[in-house]
Amino acid sequence: MAKNFIRFEKNGKIDWGEWKQGKVFPLGAGKLNTREFLEFFKEGPTYDSKSYSPEELEILSPITAPCQVVCQGANYRQHLIESGLDPDEKNYNLFFSKSDASLTSPLGKVIRPKHVRLLDYEIELGLVFGKSIKEPLGKNSGEVSDYIAAFFMANDISARDIQLPQLQWYKGKSYRTFLPAGPVLAVLEPGDFQLWKSLELTLLVNDRIRQHDTAANLVFNPERSIRELSHFCNIEPGDVLLTGTPSGCALRAPGKLLQKIAALLPEKKKWELFVKGQLKRSEYLQSGDTIRSFIRSADRRIDLGDQILKVDQES
Repeated sequence: MAKNFIRFEKNGKIDWGEWKQGKVFPLGAGKLNTREFLEFFKEGPTYDSKSYSPEELEILSPITAPCQVVCQGANYRQHLIESGLDPDEKNYNLFFSKSDASLTSPLGKVIRPKHVRLLDYEIELGLVFGKSIKEPLGKNSGEVSDYIAAFFMANDISARDIQLPQLQWYKGKSYRTFLPAGPVLAVLEPGDFQLWKSLELTLLVNDRIRQHDTAANLVFNPERSIRELSHFCNIEPGDVLLTGTPSGCALRAPGKLLQKIAALLPEKKKWELFVKGQLKRSEYLQSGDTIRSFIRSADRRIDLGDQILKVDQES
């Protein structure tokens, strides 16, 4: 069964601890990055006799920089539909990247930059690589699960008015605080990887459910995605893959008729109308909003904890 770990700060010192029965048991591991912690865990850590409640600690992201953040887009069937795409016609796996400068605490603030008007949320299941990948993984390269050390929860915060009109996915998804991660790093035991199919993803804004789906509804599953990724990307332990978000984002694609009309317009005018239309949607994040999200299986064999985030405006 997966073991849950939390990275935290207490009295100015950073440490890791195991999270069980609502308590955090410090390991005395010190200021290890994610890759170093996975190695530390393999050596069989010893536990401190004392424990803390999470409220006594400053909870940090269990994913640390530097690392490579690889993402998948439009990877749930219903999300494809709300993005204006036909899931029955999609024959490619959409990959993109996100800066590790966007990593931030799972219990804290998301800062909306002054110039961003369309701030969106995306709950995602994250996979942490535990082994290097330096060549394409073929049929004889063993189980893909051997390369994944842990699961975690991520929120792929996105500035839609930067990402889409400017064709700037990397920039629009990488502002600081745009990747809340954790709180839990669920280090997997043999056989745990296949439990991804049972994980339910839920995100609420101001206590109203916006996103809810099961990872079993991924269009391109993790095994297939990792094999494909290995053909064009080198991976190091501690790098991560975000597997996509369910439907329910604030973003909605214009109707087919409007898309056809917009295609006839000059590029600048087309995107001006897009932003104007999206601004009418109340679902976009505003200063003062609270985002709460969780990923877990019904039997709690995998429980990635709760993220609680407050949206704040850049001063």
